Amino acid sequence: MGGTAFKTQLLKWVGNKQRQAPEIIRHFPSRFGTYFEPFLGSGGVLGVLAPRLGVASDAFEPLIEIWRTLGSKPSQVKDWYAGRHALILEHGKEGAYARVLESYNRSPNGADLLFLCRACYGGVVRFRKVDGYMSTPCGVHDPISPDSFNKRVDLWAERTKGTKFVHADFSEVMSQAKPGDLVYCDPPYADSQAILYGAQAFSLRRLFDCIADCRARGVHVALSIDGSKYSGAKLCELPIPPGLFKQERFIELGRSMLKRFQMDGRSLEDHEVSDRLLLTY
Repeated sequence: MGGTAFKTQLLKWVGNKQRQAPEIIRHFPSRFGTYFEPFLGSGGVLGVLAPRLGVASDAFEPLIEIWRTLGSKPSQVKDWYAGRHALILEHGKEGAYARVLESYNRSPNGADLLFLCRACYGGVVRFRKVDGYMSTPCGVHDPISPDSFNKRVDLWAERTKGTKFVHADFSEVMSQAKPGDLVYCDPPYADSQAILYGAQAFSLRRLFDCIADCRARGVHVALSIDGSKYSGAKLCELPIPPGLFKQERFIELGRSMLKRFQMDGRSLEDHEVSDRLLLTY
């Protein structure tokens, strides 16, 4: 089992917790059974923890397609990225991005999403409400080379080899946890992420009900959720059920990449943010 710094990201993804993962993991129980992560996203905490036995899930099917393929056939993930990266030589970065984006929006799939999240602006995987199309523009950075990406695939395949990847709603996966297991939840933020994947349909109240059920069964739950914004000037108000959590900690996140995207790169000195880390144990 890991828990120390592991900085290499497989997916470029806004809200990624990989930099904060060692601090989050420090608050996990010293011993637990299976590790569950029902809002997987880019798997920042999973990758740092590298659990001996894990179940990681997400309701976003193209995303889980990436993770499942990493677990079953890492070479396929490498081929997906290399094939789309090769379009840059022929069409330029923005032309290649436009072609892959059009392909994804015509038929959402993990292979296209893999390249898009590495090439889009700041890893902001954003969808239009009117038609569900991904609408994030191409990023200013150059996507990493296939050789560099392949090394990341090998590292991540090794660190996640004990994890089963599942396409499912969080409630379905959390119901499978047994006494002594650990569930780490990193859901869409209630205060600021309505434009991001999965956020429109997410119910925080339903998640609290699932957490209460887990706690009653002897399952440990850690929850990352809205904390403070505007460099501590605003504490996000949430309908947290009294008595559900035994501890509350705050994890510093730095400046908001989502806010950077919304402000088109303007100064973020007043936009330091922190997460609440709520613990049932």
